[in-house]
Formats: sequence, structure tokens, C-alpha cells
Amino acid sequence: MSVTRLADLTWPDLEGRRPLVLLPLGSLEQHGPHLPLDTDAAVAAAVAERAAARLAADTDVVLAPPQYYGASGEHEGFPGTVSVGHTALRLLLTEAGRSLLRWAGRLLVVNGHGGNLAGLTDAVTGLRDEGRDTAWWPCVPPAGDAHAGRTETSLMLRLRPAAVQAGRAVAGVTDPVEALMRRLVAETVRGVSPSGVLGDPAGAGAAEGERLLDAMADRLAADARGWRVSQRGRLTTAQPSPAVRPAPSAPQSPAPPPSPAGLTAAAQASPAARSGGGR
Repeated sequence: MSVTRLADLTWPDLEGRRPLVLLPLGSLEQHGPHLPLDTDAAVAAAVAERAAARLAADTDVVLAPPQYYGASGEHEGFPGTVSVGHTALRLLLTEAGRSLLRWAGRLLVVNGHGGNLAGLTDAVTGLRDEGRDTAWWPCVPPAGDAHAGRTETSLMLRLRPAAVQAGRAVAGVTDPVEALMRRLVAETVRGVSPSGVLGDPAGAGAAEGERLLDAMADRLAADARGWRVSQRGRLTTAQPSPAVRPAPSAPQSPAPPPSPAGLTAAAQASPAARSGGGR
């Protein structure tokens, strides 16, 4: 099925409709010496596009342009990283959601960068407390590694092979993320891994990237059809939405503590990532 892209529509195309809108959210940050800075956004956009094609047969779905800037303060030791921090990200998603949901029925933010979670979950739960039907979903490949390793290298070899500098790929720190948390918080990514890689790109391939993209898109489409939302605003097949939403939380500090790395897979799957992301 073809994908309906918000950027290609005119306003009469949307009048009288209440579509589900998929908004890919990524980052612009270092991904080692071999992967492009927009890796997280590229993956989120590809997964959202494939899921939109799967949903189009039975769902009115529109694909929004990706948001490239996120909370990546933990990567600011490397040139090229551009982080807006959690306060700005929370405000952007909140105001974009309020505006978008004046005409759309639902908003689903497809997140490709684990470091975004503090601002993202605050924005989504805030929108839900206002009665707006919003959720977020993490791009978490099965058994993925942390950052710029085999998983993301495989994904980008499938999506944009010309942008992958394979000759520059090096192994970084391969310790489990949980064992690195204290150092990542204290020293940022550059202090832990001078290359910026947390994992090992060896063995990456486009065929593996294709399998990972398809698996994520299948799961996203199934979860979107089920539309079960956790108390943290995450779209999930495992935990149904509560019958009564909790009262709005107390105001957050405008500057959450710095996080461990962008941590593609493990970070988004772990509640500990809620406090991460930099600035």
C-alpha cells in the first residue's frame, strides 16, 4: 500500500478526516566514525513508513516529516552533535501535539533515540492528561546492541549504504550498558568510548538490517492497531491503558540530569532510561 505523507497534502485533503499520525523522532548526534549523524532519525522514519504502509489497508494513517533534533547532551563531546535538551524537546512535542490533534484523531511518536525519553514521556503523558489521544513507541530491534555497533550499522547499510564509512568502523566498549551506566553519566560517551561506539560493528550487513526493519515495522503496526497505552504513554501490546488516568504529575525540574548514551535498544526498553538524554 502507498503511504500518505503529511508534507505532500493540502488542507482540503484532510478536512473531515481524523487520521492516525505517525511522527518519527530521532536525533542529530555522533554515531561513531562510520555512521551518519542522522542515524536515529533515519531508522525511526523508515520504521514509521513501513508501518504506515502496513496500516493503510484498514487505517486512515498519515506519515509526518521526521523531527531530527532531540536530547543528545551525552554526545556533545563529539563535533556534529546538535542537542536541544529535554526542556525544549518537551515543549516542542507538547505544542506540536496540541496543534496536530486539532484535526488528527491520534498521534503516535515513533522514537529512534533512547536519550529522548525524559522529554518525550513528559510531553506524551501531559498531552494524555489533557485528554489528547497520544502515545510513543520505541524503535527497539530484537537483541540490539547499544550505540553505533552491529545493529545500527546493519540498519544503515540497508537504508543508506553510501553514507556508511565502512573503512572507519571500529569496535568500541562492549561491556553491557548496565555495567557502564555510572561512567556514562559521570564522563559522557566520549569519556567512556573515544570513538563514540558502544558495541562492535563487525559482522553488520544489509540483509540483517532488512530483517530488523521488517520486524520493528510489523510490531509497530500490530501495536498501533491494538492501541494499548501504558501509564508512561508507551504504546504496548503487554499492558492495557488504565481505566482512569493518573492525576497530572508535579512540575518537573527544567534541567533533568545528563544521561548515559543514546542507547538505541536497551535504553528505550529500560525504565532507567526515563532519566536520560542530556541537558
